[in-house]
Amino acid sequence: MKKRKIPLNINCGLDLTGEVLFGKWKMRLLYFINEGYQRPSELQRKIPEASKRVLTAQLKELVEHELVDKLIYPQVPPKVEYSLTDFGKTLIPIIKAFGEWGDEHEDRLRAVILKTS
Repeated sequence: MKKRKIPLNINCGLDLTGEVLFGKWKMRLLYFINEGYQRPSELQRKIPEASKRVLTAQLKELVEHELVDKLIYPQVPPKVEYSLTDFGKTLIPIIKAFGEWGDEHEDRLRAVILKTS
């Protein structure tokens, strides 16, 4: 078990949401799994800029937080598929709202981000 460098802070809903949802690729992983991309290789193709190790770690966290189910088929080579739990599906409208907000303010956000980089 990994030891936390920063103490856990879960005093309010924002802290709780951030603990389970915020990771560079987690929202995209949840969105793509909801869209039907279930195999690790499919998810890697959808997010090529993410390393396999990081995607695997974030998928593991999503499973631990009960947002995603992992099904391992007993065959050689092993086949793995991910699916959203009912609990995970409750996040999809929120993730879509984040995406719509980003699309709506794309030019301004892009300018601000590029200015500070």
